[in-house]
Order: sequence, then C-alpha cells, then structure tokens
Amino acid sequence: MDIVLAGGLWLDGSAWDLVVPELVALGHRPVPVTLPGQGDGAVAATLADQVAAVLAAVDAAAEPALVVGHSAACTLAWLVADARPQRVAKVALIGGFPSADGQPYAAFFEIKDGVMPFPGWGPFEGPDSADLDGPTRAAIAAAAVPVPEGVANGVVRLTDERRLDVPVVVVCPEFSPEQAREWIAAGDVPELAQAKHVEFADIDSGHWPMFSAPAELARILAEAADAS
Repeated sequence: MDIVLAGGLWLDGSAWDLVVPELVALGHRPVPVTLPGQGDGAVAATLADQVAAVLAAVDAAAEPALVVGHSAACTLAWLVADARPQRVAKVALIGGFPSADGQPYAAFFEIKDGVMPFPGWGPFEGPDSADLDGPTRAAIAAAAVPVPEGVANGVVRLTDERRLDVPVVVVCPEFSPEQAREWIAAGDVPELAQAKHVEFADIDSGHWPMFSAPAELARILAEAADAS
C-alpha cells in the first residue's frame, strides 16, 4: 500500500528518511511529501497549497492510501480525508489531533517577516524531546524550515461528513492512549469524537518518533496499512 507521509511544522520530506527504508522492508511504498513552503522555497505557500500537495500523492496511488500526518499535519491529513474520503483507506495521526472546521491550522508561535520560525527547543522541553540527544536536536534545528504565514494561519475548512467514516489510528508518543481517549471523551477533539472508527497505538518516544524510534514507528504504520 502507498503510505503518504506528511511531516509537521518546520519539517520537509527528508524528516522521514529513517522511516522510509523500514516501510519498504515491510512491504509498503512510502511517499514522503515535501510540503509547499516547507522545503521547496515557496515562502508564499498557503494551507490550500499543502493540502493540494498531499492530495496529489493520494491521487497518484494505485489504490486507496494510508495518509500519515505528524503533529500539526494531523489536521492536514484529516483535510485530505475530507477532500478524498474514497481515496483514503485510513488516516494515521502521530502526536496530534485534527482541528475542527473554522479553526486556524497552526497559529502556535510568533510570525516574523511572514513566516513562523522554529522557536528553539525551549517550548518542547520535557516529554516532547527527552528522547532526542544533542546531535539529533542540533540536526533537526539546523534543517528546520520556517513555515509560511499562509500555512500557519490558514483556516481549516471541512465539508464532507464522509471523512467520519475513514478509519483513524492515533499514534501516541509523548502522551498515552489513555490520555488521548480522555481528551476525546471530554470534547477536546470534536472531530475524533464524531469519527466512527478510531484506534490507538502507543509508541515509546517523544514528539518526533521518525527521528528517535523510526523502526517502531514504521512497524506501527505498516500494521495500520495491513489492517486497512
């Protein structure tokens, strides 16, 4: 199965370099997407541009694909399920949850000169980054691409309720499946509260398992694809 991989804020397609060979060895075709504005030099990219890039990968697949979103891109993956419910076999959400209709995509940090730069590791101290050693942190920070304002402040628009029929697996790195279930039950994640098929997978990692636990992440994604 094609497994379309969309990284979170500041990440380009190379973020999946350690995961890709693991998925290939497990019999799948990984398709890492370099999102517009996050590695292709398009500083004026919008959220719609990023959705279009992931849709292009999904449309190019021979059969319905597993669409993977990491962190903020969990919303991106859900937008793709909304746009192509019949072409998405399953959605995997790593370390995040989809925003609801009308909410901003990722207005989390200060915009400077039209972009949202990587804010450094300060905001992510603790469980998010405890499993990243110094060289890995330095490499991630050096490769981080400032996210265009048109992406970060883009407004989420969901229009097709068939997205709620698309199976979802929530991959839980710095939080537990139990915590995720509690947040959904409390109404903090209305999209997943309405989704009809939601499963959970625990992974012993921080917020960036593609760097710290690539083999385990690949195993979880392959299992999700195999069960589709």
